[in-house]
Amino acid sequence: MPAIRRTARSCALSIISLGVVAAGSLGVSLAAAPAQAASDRDAVVMDQGQYKQFREREAKRLEVSRKRETSRVQTALSVALAQRGDAYVYGAAGPNAFDCSGLVQFSFGQAGINLPRTSSAQAGATRRIAKDDMQPGDLMFFTGSGGVYHAAIFLRWDNGHALMVHAPGSGRSVTVAAPWTDAWFAGTVR
Repeated sequence: MPAIRRTARSCALSIISLGVVAAGSLGVSLAAAPAQAASDRDAVVMDQGQYKQFREREAKRLEVSRKRETSRVQTALSVALAQRGDAYVYGAAGPNAFDCSGLVQFSFGQAGINLPRTSSAQAGATRRIAKDDMQPGDLMFFTGSGGVYHAAIFLRWDNGHALMVHAPGSGRSVTVAAPWTDAWFAGTVR
């Protein structure tokens, strides 16, 4: 609960007692914030109007960041779709042949988003989301007894079935398909 001090002039909110990241934007070192909070708890104070403005700026900054990330994810999806027909080659990461995680890494890399090389590591580098919350460009990770073994990029829902772009396996090429199993989970970099 935030510490609020009432005065005749205004209500003030101590940002340091909240532990809000605002300390960094106010010129206070984040590493020093806990020490400063202990020794000088009331040093950084905002009135309610300033706090509201701060929250509005942070909300706008986050919205701009989300839009930028969504645009980059859409670019990655477009790159992946442009690879349709390229051969599957185990261990390949483009630009003319791919394995599943190589396609994901290449596509997102072209959009300025760095992901690890293997499907298992990519799954660990993303934020897990509900399948119902998936948006085009989110990732699909297929699991079995050995963990994550395949990665794909979500395209859209079609009559209740997911469609994905992926590099399916030896003797095949990058294509759009529906999953062959329900044993997968969704991840996002947004």
